[in-house]
Amino acid sequence: MSSFVDDLFGLKGRVALVTGASSGIGRHMAMVLGGAGADVILVGRNAERLAEAADGVTSGGVGTHVLAADLQDRDEIARVAAEAAEPFGAPDIVVNAAGINLREPVDDVSWESWDATVNINLSVPFFLSRAMVEGMRAKGGGNIINVASLQSYRAFADSLPYGASKGGVAQLTRAMAEAWSKFGIVANAIVPGFFPTELTRPVYDDPEILARNAAMTAIGRNGELQDLDGATIFLASRAAAYVTGHLLAVDGGFTAK
Repeated sequence: MSSFVDDLFGLKGRVALVTGASSGIGRHMAMVLGGAGADVILVGRNAERLAEAADGVTSGGVGTHVLAADLQDRDEIARVAAEAAEPFGAPDIVVNAAGINLREPVDDVSWESWDATVNINLSVPFFLSRAMVEGMRAKGGGNIINVASLQSYRAFADSLPYGASKGGVAQLTRAMAEAWSKFGIVANAIVPGFFPTELTRPVYDDPEILARNAAMTAIGRNGELQDLDGATIFLASRAAAYVTGHLLAVDGGFTAK
């Protein structure tokens, strides 16, 4: 890699915190950031699965640290923010990938399921990112990457709380950009199409739905996790220093049609 490209996209010397890092898109993004040279803090509920994910990141020769936490517990936000700075210094990349979709018919949505969905998908990205801003400002800036959804734009059946929360993530990303970009902290979001993760297992278990979703894209196929690599590195890197408040669709053209 040329020094010019490495200066733009390399993450050596950077520290990334990734929520939802034990599985799915969060785990993959943690591996990608480590592969680009960042030390990585992996956050999730399951310590054993986090350790397995960390092994995959460490194979790239970077440092990792596992932080087991249930982010539904508001008290855990402050603990995670404080402990995240201990291994490598304050994180200057924050990836908010933790999320849930309970896939309930609208008449079955309870206050409890609504609150749980909105909390982890929308409230946690704000309060955790805000807790990291002081450390990023001290380092001269940072990169926040939220994970939005096709449901930030479109409605899908049996996903009303999820869609509402992901619509909120789109506006949260713009509001974060307005609040913190003046400090050199850019905030953007990846909008994934359909990728094979635990969250989308019900879709992938139905060949008819899966084929229909592929046909909805311009490219003609559903996503593979490596399709997220370029967007992840770009939005975490110096190359995105003047990109903020943007939602980058990595969806094969699903939202273009």
